[in-house]
Order: sequence, then structure tokens, then C-alpha cells
Amino acid sequence: MAAESASAIQRNQVDLLEHIDWRSVECLNQSSSHSVANALKQGYREDDGLVLESDADEQLLLYIPFTQVVKLHSIVVKGPEEEGPKTVKLYSNREHMGFSNVNDFPPSDTVVLSPETLKGKPVVLKYVKFQNVRSLTIFIEDNQSDSETTKVQKIGLYGTTVETTVMKDLKKVEDNH
Repeated sequence: MAAESASAIQRNQVDLLEHIDWRSVECLNQSSSHSVANALKQGYREDDGLVLESDADEQLLLYIPFTQVVKLHSIVVKGPEEEGPKTVKLYSNREHMGFSNVNDFPPSDTVVLSPETLKGKPVVLKYVKFQNVRSLTIFIEDNQSDSETTKVQKIGLYGTTVETTVMKDLKKVEDNH
């Protein structure tokens, strides 16, 4: 199996939900009645009846920007046994990707999800590839049974924030020489 599964989220890793820039989240090929909020937003993603569902075919392309730089450690993808995602490609700091150019770039990591993993088990990512993440693009290439649509019940992103200097908060130091 290509995906290494962690028994639990490590102690210092947190749900990065509160660091997502919601105004800029995008999802290509989502059904208008089953949007990305159902899988990503707090409250919605805990309800297995609410799903993100693909529209024209089984593929989905999500763009998730963060409000600050993060280190991404693991991902949880929950979905139904038949229509749940199978091959998931993750791209760190890749903006403006579409279905026409998604295969032009090598993914930072590729995860092959099993029906067992789709029950909500965390998958540890190639941590060195996700050290200074400003945005994450998730390409769901196919699903478990090659059905027409893909359904995602939950996407959880776990990691830590990166301490950065906010330049506007710096004060000028007077030189008294």
C-alpha cells in the first residue's frame, strides 16, 4: 500500500481548519448541491450525510490557501466505500491549476487510499515536501470503484503553523550614535 497510515495524529499536530483562507478556497467539478464546504468546514464535515460530490466525472480539483504558512503532516480523507477517492495527488504552493495542466507538474506527494483508510484514518505525508505551505492543491484523480462520481465526506488537514515575522509589526529602532 502506497499510503503510510498513522495510528493517531501526533500530539503536536493540530487541525489546520482555522488557518484556511475560506474566501479563496476553490473546487473544480463540484456538484452545485454538494459543494466543498460539506467536506471541509467544521460541523458539516462531521455529518456523513453531507458530501462533496463530483459533477461531470469522477475527478475533483481543490485549491486550499492558508492564512499563514503551515507545515502539513497528515491528511484524513473520509468517504463511502464505493465512491470514495482512491488516487489523491497533493501539490504544495501550486496556484491556478486546472484539469488541463494538473499532470504537467509533479505532485509533492501521491496517496492511494484504501477502503480501510477512507473510514477516517490519518495518512502521513512526505513531511519534508510540506514544510512551508501557503496553499495546498488536492487532485482527486479517481475513486474506489471507477464509478461516475466521487464522494468525499471529510477532508482534515493536520500539521503546525510556522512562526513568521509580521513585517508591519516591526518598530524602527533609533540609532543614537
